[in-house]
Amino acid sequence: MSDRAASLESQLQPIIDQAWEDRAATNTQTTGTVRDAILATIEALDAGHLRITFKQPDHPKAKHGWVVREWVKKAILLYFKVQPMVMGESGPHRFYDKVPNKYQDWNEERFREAGIRVLPGAIARKGSYLAPGVVQLPSFVNIGAFVDNNSMIDTWATVGSCAQIGKNVHLSGGTGIGGVLEPLQATPVIIEDDCFIGARAEVAEGVVVGEGSVISMGVYIGQSTRIIDRATGKVHMGYIPPYSVVVSGTQPGKPLPDGSPGPNLYCAVIVKTVDAQTRSKTSLTDLLREF
Repeated sequence: MSDRAASLESQLQPIIDQAWEDRAATNTQTTGTVRDAILATIEALDAGHLRITFKQPDHPKAKHGWVVREWVKKAILLYFKVQPMVMGESGPHRFYDKVPNKYQDWNEERFREAGIRVLPGAIARKGSYLAPGVVQLPSFVNIGAFVDNNSMIDTWATVGSCAQIGKNVHLSGGTGIGGVLEPLQATPVIIEDDCFIGARAEVAEGVVVGEGSVISMGVYIGQSTRIIDRATGKVHMGYIPPYSVVVSGTQPGKPLPDGSPGPNLYCAVIVKTVDAQTRSKTSLTDLLREF
């Protein structure tokens, strides 16, 4: 955890936790310290000074090395209670919502400062963060999401609420990265550094994808998906080990009551670890990342 994040946590967490206990009384008329703390948390998320998770493998609440800041999730949910519905614009489109478009007031200088490329049709909500070097094609990034340096969010990809995307990640066209706000203790989807997620693949329900992994086109992974390592037979649930190459597969189903073979069931299969040939196939977009 950075010093800045620790400072923000010490200042804001006690106020947010208490406001959560009193949330029934929180609404658009709420003012003062509570409202200020909620808005300050959203601004910190938006600027990348704070994020939903931090990596600390020895933490007692760590899941695959990641720890969730539950109080930040509380702040996002409270934000929806204190924010009124307002009109907004995203390019030529108008909308009516509680969360502003992240870019609605940005000018060219602000984009240059942020160091990101944003193509027509790209939407990011206030409270999401895109780090320098990120390229966002027409796609959607929800509140609380964090996208780290030099990652690419390809056409029609979705980065759900609070999802965490590492450095040098490519989310291919139509990729769906699930969001999570409740339950509070649930880990959001985390895609670690240097991963490639193939077109139309879906990763949801707090699955953690280990560093350097490659998820093939059209693979669907949730907490209940059996992820079978073909080399060892080991079955993973909710976690893909680093440098795995994952494809769709099936496993034998249980026999039917009459003893005849039952239908096969969907699973994901780790077919190998990333090698030079795989990496060369997934790094062809490096030129597209250049500014």
